[in-house]
Amino acid sequence: MTPAGTARAGDPERTTLAKAAHENFPVAPFFLPRAWRDDLMAVYGFARLVDDIGDGDLAPGGADARLLGVSPAEAEDRLVLLDAFEADLRKVFDSTPGHPLLRRLQPTVRRAGLTPEPFLGLIAANRQDQLVKRYETYDELLAYCELSANPVGRLVLSVTGTSTPERVRRSDAVCTALQIVEHLQDVAEDLGRDRVYLPAEDMKRFHVQEADLAARTAGASVRALVAYEAERARHLLNEGTPLVGSVHGRLRLLLAGFVAGGRAAIRAIAAAEYDVLPGPPKPGKIQLLREVGVTLRGEG
Repeated sequence: MTPAGTARAGDPERTTLAKAAHENFPVAPFFLPRAWRDDLMAVYGFARLVDDIGDGDLAPGGADARLLGVSPAEAEDRLVLLDAFEADLRKVFDSTPGHPLLRRLQPTVRRAGLTPEPFLGLIAANRQDQLVKRYETYDELLAYCELSANPVGRLVLSVTGTSTPERVRRSDAVCTALQIVEHLQDVAEDLGRDRVYLPAEDMKRFHVQEADLAARTAGASVRALVAYEAERARHLLNEGTPLVGSVHGRLRLLLAGFVAGGRAAIRAIAAAEYDVLPGPPKPGKIQLLREVGVTLRGEG
């Protein structure tokens, strides 16, 4: 297998899109119409690349920086890269961008009549990650999710021509839940990046210190905190689940997959007895398919 860094140096577009296979939810499954699959992969490519810039996960070699017109001297500066990425994004709407993932996005933007706002929200979330490392309250975390997660669901609705105010509201609940679940899975990894997405007020309530999050395994207090946040995510998923029943056909199956991915991940966290510190608890395919069935039947 070709190392990721080597692949990105030669083909940054393909390497970024390959990460779709490792998400908690299906990005552009085979059963969707080809046009939808192409559009959803274009949106995913944008979202994945901006996250990789914000997390410092671009592979060595500087291919992405060169494509964005960033000099080698500034290729490690995430804020500079995000500024360059935003400038290239704006070209999607009025000229021709330089990065191949943004050129791939341009036909989708035109076909679906997409606006810059959701894309700018995702960039703003990654800028915030460079400046804000802790969240005092749950409401502050929700405001972050409004930038980091909710635009993705809104883009899916826009691409499929099914956006309504009520569906957007339900979609926001699902996307925020998925973001919280991902944060729970990645507590140890995020701490390694000097980021904590567990609200400080909740950590105090459960008598959890940051040092507790650096342990190899979680103690009782950390497990209780993770269980509490997982239950919050589950309630959000339940709030958003009527979105699935509001659409029909293959889109219904896609949205059921999003909800099911979150539910299966929460079950995997619970199966690990809420000890997320050794590594991200991940659901198996059978569990995911089971949750898809439950969601389609309107149960759970």
